[in-house]
Amino acid sequence: MTTPSQRLEAVLNQLNTVIIGKPDQVRDGVACLLAGGHLLIEDVPGVGKTTLAHALAHTFGLQFSRVQFTSDLMPSDLSGVSVYERSTERFVFHPGPLFAQVLLADEINRASPKTQSALLEAMEEKQVTVEGATRALPSPFFVIATQNPHDQLGTYALPESQLDRFLMRISIGYPDREAERALLAGEDRRDQVAHLPNLLDAQSLAELQRAVQQVHVAQPLMDYVLDMIAATRSGRWFLQGLSPRAGIALLRASRAMALLAGRDYVAPDDVQAILPQTVAHRLVPVGQAGLGSVEQVRAMLAATPVP
Repeated sequence: MTTPSQRLEAVLNQLNTVIIGKPDQVRDGVACLLAGGHLLIEDVPGVGKTTLAHALAHTFGLQFSRVQFTSDLMPSDLSGVSVYERSTERFVFHPGPLFAQVLLADEINRASPKTQSALLEAMEEKQVTVEGATRALPSPFFVIATQNPHDQLGTYALPESQLDRFLMRISIGYPDREAERALLAGEDRRDQVAHLPNLLDAQSLAELQRAVQQVHVAQPLMDYVLDMIAATRSGRWFLQGLSPRAGIALLRASRAMALLAGRDYVAPDDVQAILPQTVAHRLVPVGQAGLGSVEQVRAMLAATPVP
């Protein structure tokens, strides 16, 4: 019987054959799924955001649906509608794309705030309310949202309350020269994803998520996390600090990173590796030297003593 570490190593190896030259981003996406959170991928078009979402769903053997967010997308387009059927003389509910285990919300910041709010309820409550009836979403329910940079035309900035619902925000970035050479010379990535074998299934994922919860956090490590949360609230680095919910998210992500590294305890390296991706989108930096939120998080991290 394979161990969790062996299964996860096989998952990472398979994903890295499709998303070439981006092992850190692949690892972060897997960690987000193991931690039971939702993932936001922010980058320019064409760097592999959608391919990563497809590859994750295929590799974990999860039911997948994709919605292209546009300015005229309505909440009912996500959740579904009840349609009157003459043959049965009653209304029958036709579920929308939200009723999938992995939902790719493509270009989420092109949708109106009303539609974004509908997705927010689903992400937070794991259920939707349609025409007065509450319907549970599948388990697991994992949202991978992509968004273009805010300076592109036709985008609505996500509200802070919705950004906070994403466990992580990552950026894939351009490939290096050798990785791009392999992309240009190889077969189409979409075709490759379609033929990926399912290495796991929903039950196996649930077992791995329970294993994440069992990863030990020693008291000095807990103090280290608390020190960083306190640093975000000091007023030196950010306008507002992290909420308790964000602190819980950071610890969950750190546990997932430890499991991916084959350990049953969290080390400072796990917290450091996942901190910018987990907290930067929740923070607004103080205008210090024009640093962005990710750079400011790294500066704060460097200034925090390691246990």
